[in-house]
Amino acid sequence: MTKNSSNLDKITPDHQIDITHLICPMTFVRTKLMIEKIYVGDVLEVRLKGVEPLENVPRSARQHGHDVLSITPEDGSDDVNIVLIKKQ
Repeated sequence: MTKNSSNLDKITPDHQIDITHLICPMTFVRTKLMIEKIYVGDVLEVRLKGVEPLENVPRSARQHGHDVLSITPEDGSDDVNIVLIKKQ
């Protein structure tokens, strides 16, 4: 799992999607559809909730050839994480 670093703190995502209300497999389906809409090199911020999406979304993004830049817990939440994905 990739963690946040000082260089990643400076990354401003080009796009955002909130999939906290979805369950697998729709979490990656929605993420994949959004990735298809953005330009190569753009960074997508994915806000997700739960263990299964936290495992599946980054893994699936990597399997499709994209870079997972960071996975960080959202401030003040035990179950919500922010994943930054760079489209390749």
